[in-house]
This record gives sequence, structure tokens and C-alpha cells, in this order.
Amino acid sequence: MNPADFAVLFLLNLAGVITPGPDVVLITRLATRSRKHAAAASLGISLGALMWITLTVLGAAAVWTAFPRVLVLLQVIGGAWIVFMGVAMVRQGMRDRGQPPADLQDAVDRLGSVRAAFFTGLATNLSNPKIVLFLAALIAPLLPPSPSLGTALLVIVALWLPALLIFLLISVVVSTKRVRRKLLGAGPSIDIGAGAFFIAAGSGLVIRGVTG
Repeated sequence: MNPADFAVLFLLNLAGVITPGPDVVLITRLATRSRKHAAAASLGISLGALMWITLTVLGAAAVWTAFPRVLVLLQVIGGAWIVFMGVAMVRQGMRDRGQPPADLQDAVDRLGSVRAAFFTGLATNLSNPKIVLFLAALIAPLLPPSPSLGTALLVIVALWLPALLIFLLISVVVSTKRVRRKLLGAGPSIDIGAGAFFIAAGSGLVIRGVTG
């Protein structure tokens, strides 16, 4: 892979990472309450992304093309799970409206464990197979048909590491105490808005999977 193709691949992937989607929405929602929970979700999301990126670079896109029903099944199951998480967020927001957090620590406590945040991030990313289609369209025209191990590893790291750093940056910037104090009262509305986004995104995946 020549340097120009590598630069195009890097920049296009960067644009995809910063485009708002379930991953970014989840991290932002958690960061308005807890830096640790947002960072844990970022690590979970990044682990899922690493799996998708590795599979795509190693040729899994050909499997999706040969067996499109597998991708359809992933879309339906993943979309349904994202809808489920969205409903849970909306319900949490509605509960918090009736009994809002007393302070910042109360808001953190209501998120559950940091471990749970990690697995929520992982599940969110793995439930969105749309990343496979994006990566396949991104990588196929630029990556050699049979890349060397060194080239494959370089591409995997170049696509994965910036995403991890951006997610952690969002976690840090949004979770400053000043920002969290300002957004404490808006927490229930943020949960409801994030939940509505998840429901819409998940429903879109299910509909595309069912309709083909």
C-alpha cells in the first residue's frame, strides 16, 4: 500500500469515527455523569471495533458477500439489541425526571458499575454491523488483495488507534466537573434523547435487515 492510499484510508476512517452514531452518543451520555464509566465504555467500544477491523482486513467482507443472510441476521439481532438499550435509557430518564439525582455522586451511582459500562460499550459496538459495510467499502479499493502481515497490522492499528484516542478524548472533555455540574439537571433529558437515538438507529438496522 502506497503512502497516498494509506493517508486516504486514515482520513476517511477518522471522518467516520467522529460522525455521531450509537458509540459516540453512548460515550457522551456517560461522560456527562462519570469519566470512569465513559472511559470504560470507550474501551469496550474500541475492543469491538478492533474485532470488526481485524475481520475486515483479513477478508471477512468476502464472507458477508458470499453469505449475505449472515449480515442480515446480524443487522436484525444487533438492531433489536440497540433498540432494547434505547428503551432502557428512556425509562431511566423518565425515572430520573421524577426523582432527579441529588448530586454528582448520586448521578454516578445510578449508572451502575464501571465493569457494566465496559460491556455496554462492547455490546453497543458489536450490535452495529453497519461498521462492516463501512470498513469493507473503505478498505477494499485501497488494500491489496493479499496484504503482507506487516501491511495488515499497520492498517489495523491505523484504523483502530485513532478511534480509541478520540473516544477517550470525548470521555475526558465532556466529563470535567464543571460540565457535569452544568448538565446535572439535564441528565434525564440527555438519557431520553440518547435512548430515542438508539431506538431510531436500532430500528433502522432491523428494517434494513428485514427488507434487504
